[in-house]
Amino acid sequence: MLQSLSIRDIVLIEALDLEFGSGLTVLTGETGAGKSILLDSLGLALGNRADSGLVRQGTEKAQVTASFASPAKGSKLAATLAENDIEIEPGEPLIIKRSVKADGGSRAFINDQPCSATLLRMVGGQLIEIHGQHDDRGLINPKGHRALLDAFAGVEGSAVRDAYDAWQSAKTALEQAKQDQDSAEQDREYLEHSVAELSKFAPQPGEEEELALERATMMKGEKLTGDLEAIRAAFDGSNGGLASLRAAARRLDMISEEHPLLAEALEALDRSIIDAGEAEDKLHEAAAALSFDPQRLDDMETRLFDLRGLARKHRVEPGKLSNLLVGLQNKLAAISDGGRSLEELEACLARAKKSYIAAAEALRAQRAKAAKALDKAVAGELAPLKLDAARFETLLEELSEEHWNKGGMDRIEFLISTNPGAPLAPMGKIASGGELSRFILALKVALAEEYGLKTIIFDEVDRGVGGAVASAIGDRLSRLSSGAQLLVVTHSPQVASKGDAHMLINKSLSGTVSRTDVRALDNEGRRQEIARMLSGADVTDEARAQADRLLEGV
Repeated sequence: MLQSLSIRDIVLIEALDLEFGSGLTVLTGETGAGKSILLDSLGLALGNRADSGLVRQGTEKAQVTASFASPAKGSKLAATLAENDIEIEPGEPLIIKRSVKADGGSRAFINDQPCSATLLRMVGGQLIEIHGQHDDRGLINPKGHRALLDAFAGVEGSAVRDAYDAWQSAKTALEQAKQDQDSAEQDREYLEHSVAELSKFAPQPGEEEELALERATMMKGEKLTGDLEAIRAAFDGSNGGLASLRAAARRLDMISEEHPLLAEALEALDRSIIDAGEAEDKLHEAAAALSFDPQRLDDMETRLFDLRGLARKHRVEPGKLSNLLVGLQNKLAAISDGGRSLEELEACLARAKKSYIAAAEALRAQRAKAAKALDKAVAGELAPLKLDAARFETLLEELSEEHWNKGGMDRIEFLISTNPGAPLAPMGKIASGGELSRFILALKVALAEEYGLKTIIFDEVDRGVGGAVASAIGDRLSRLSSGAQLLVVTHSPQVASKGDAHMLINKSLSGTVSRTDVRALDNEGRRQEIARMLSGADVTDEARAQADRLLEGV
């Protein structure tokens, strides 16, 4: 809801601060008083083109500040602000500030955060609808008609959206599988050759490291062979060192009881024999590990060379050749298995499409029922608005398959005919300015409960009518404003009398300078203004009495 509007130096407005409440606010004034300037100022805040012609003569810049109620949590507006990193604390008003310089430059802010004109238009469109003589947005735009009909029907459409997403996912999966299959078929010869080559070689995980280590160990053994043989000779045989130690221990054992030192010497000798035995075992193990076999070394070097050559050929690390083989085997198997996989994916796609069609057809049935109800509701509003000969119809047309989408298989558009026998056509192409505003009002009233109203501005919705028709327009505006905020620019006293609040737009002349001001009217002020609207410049007692009757009828 629009809470306040502050205008500085725009055309004839020097400084203006307005407060707005809920319900119906009417704005009146003589022709040329500046009602369009007020709407242009609000349009500037909502993202309209920043025209330097709006800047009041003699000043450097014009500025408009509009304050709105805090966006509802979870609303589309709150989501839009969050997506653009504009944070608003709960309960904090949304403040839009827009300025334009005399040289044409402009700046825009939302809650003191700079924003683009594109974002400002997006946010503005979610805050206020302006319906005027040249309206090309809101209910005139057929892009929004489907959502309006669905809201009227009370359908949410999630089943269709989910079915559409599943259908598109199945389609994508099938297309990807076909691409993979085509690519695999082109690579079949390469795959068969590579699998045969790698399978024959049979690379093992970690094989390069093992071969390199064994090769290095064997080459060390070649260098140490002489030393190891000499050391082992000192241990081996009947004359070796270990045999001599054992012989000495046997003889010492026979005399060890003759003296304590002999017993201690035997214990030390036994330990030496054990340590020497362990040393001999380690020497044998080392000799085995470092054994040099020229044939084995040649085989290892050949294997290692071939292993690294294959890795270079396939552009992988040697340790990943075994994984590469598995991957290539799987790809080759997929070629043979691809036909069966494609059949399964095609069946899945057919099921997903069938589910989408079923959900979309169910939605269409709900829409068709709602369309008839909406047409009837709008028709009931046309005659009182002096549109007796007009017809309204909701077009529900099946789209071709390439245009099916998350919203279903239907194109929906509101059509009208203003003359008997004339064909139905889009609203914006058939109706005159006054007729169009009244059509919009009739549709708004019909959609009032379901539409989810925001701030709506009607610019001269009563243009070209008076009397009973103007009263009917006033009644419908009053009804529509019961759950929303309406601002109505009007020349009709019947409409003006229905307002919950009344603002008078007045232009004054001071020397050669013209200024536009707006002031809120009290009860007597309203009486006088409605009397002026009834009688013209000279307000008569008769006009005041008629104004009283209009106000009493509210």
